[in-house]
Amino acid sequence: MSTQVVEIRILGRLMRVNCPTGQESALIEAAADFDKRLHELSERTNVTNPEQLLTIAALNQLYEFKAEKQKLLDGRLELEYRLSELDKTVENALLQYNESKSRKPFFPV
Repeated sequence: MSTQVVEIRILGRLMRVNCPTGQESALIEAAADFDKRLHELSERTNVTNPEQLLTIAALNQLYEFKAEKQKLLDGRLELEYRLSELDKTVENALLQYNESKSRKPFFPV
């Protein structure tokens, strides 16, 4: 996979990072969003130390990621439960149908 060097600016510091070719605009956009979040965090918390800001931002991102991951897991478990219930319902309906077909009518002679 080929890479391209891309310049981004975080907290006023210019950095050059390697990026997969074709993903440059996504990286630049992500860096701009991250920089914006850092500035907003600095204003909200009155923290100006870059290392502290980066640590707080990283912890916030990890918390958000973990919360989203848990939501996906909960949704998956709910979906699996509903599919299992649907499977049971279909299976019972098929059993009832097959039982009704296998019964021979009683006609006295």
